Amino acid sequence: MAELLYEGKAKQVYLTDKEDEYIIHYKDDATAGNGVKHEQFAGKGVLNNTMSCIIFDMLEEAGIKTHMIEKINERDIRVKKVEIFPLEIIVRNITTGSFCKRLGVSEGVTLDEPIFEMSYKNDEYGDPLINDDHAMALKLVTREELTYIKETTLKINELLKDFFLSTNLKLVDFKIEFGKTKDGDILLADEISPDSCRLWDVDTNQKYDKDVFRQDIGNLIETYKAVLARMEKNNKEINNGL
Repeated sequence: MAELLYEGKAKQVYLTDKEDEYIIHYKDDATAGNGVKHEQFAGKGVLNNTMSCIIFDMLEEAGIKTHMIEKINERDIRVKKVEIFPLEIIVRNITTGSFCKRLGVSEGVTLDEPIFEMSYKNDEYGDPLINDDHAMALKLVTREELTYIKETTLKINELLKDFFLSTNLKLVDFKIEFGKTKDGDILLADEISPDSCRLWDVDTNQKYDKDVFRQDIGNLIETYKAVLARMEKNNKEINNGL
């Protein structure tokens, strides 16, 4: 049995026999409100792993460097060892959530340009929003590293917007993380799934993400299955040349 290195809210990270590789195991846990709301949903980890792998494969093909090496099974992936920057990177394309609460903005406004935000990954202080200068002062990242992260994030945003639009979903906002290898390469890490993205149906604005759990407005597993079904249908059509 591999040795558990770290356990988060939705995933476990295990050591491997290779110094520069980890295994990530997707759990069935769902949390909201910094872990205040917590439930388990059978099969959630399988769905998130499957969707995240599809997205990471798409991003890799488009030239985005990620930590993913391979999907091992329905719950586990092999990844490159990285030191995660203590930053949550957030991109907003349409107003909703905490952005509306903080600034008194109406929900559902499509922004002229995407908004790039960062929060300091620190549970003790509630993952506060910070700006570039805060990140430099706290030595969380160098100026050069942050420039690369910003440029890469905005590329990822455009790729994800197109990807989800092809499934008739709007990418409202999303959260990602980056890490650095021992050789200094900066890689997209963690996951990309309806846990970390807000997705609305293009025609109805129905929510297809973790907000159904946060707001008690739907069945989380059925919602995630519906997103995966759209992804797989789209991939099949692309492969068939439709």
